[in-house]
Amino acid sequence: MRKSLILVPLLLASSPALAQSAPQLPPQLTDPATAQRLTDAMQAMSAALLNMRIGEVRAALEGRPPAPGERNLTVGDLASRDDPDFERHLHEQIAGVAPQMQRGIEAVNKALPEITRDLKDARKSLKRAISNMPDPNYPRR
Repeated sequence: MRKSLILVPLLLASSPALAQSAPQLPPQLTDPATAQRLTDAMQAMSAALLNMRIGEVRAALEGRPPAPGERNLTVGDLASRDDPDFERHLHEQIAGVAPQMQRGIEAVNKALPEITRDLKDARKSLKRAISNMPDPNYPRR
């Protein structure tokens, strides 16, 4: 009898429902190298955006022909007018995104099992509510 009391909890713990692992994000997303690669891509895209020529477009929007020196005006040139160190500040901000992104991914990964459980509970509640709805085709008296 005592053996059965010890074995019952072990049998329950080994059931398939309890043996399922908690959902996790794919390892590719949780890898810190992924956050660094995304940061590097953002650096490259921001550099490309800052080097985009907009002088002729600006002149056309103002309804005039572009001046000779204005043809090579870039987004970076316009941004640097107010802040001479704009590019450096921008790249520093982008570099600081990687650790924040990694912390965010870890937080999502940590909360994912609870979110999944809550979604399953909500699904059960909705099914229960739908099953208790009156049938619109049922005749009224």
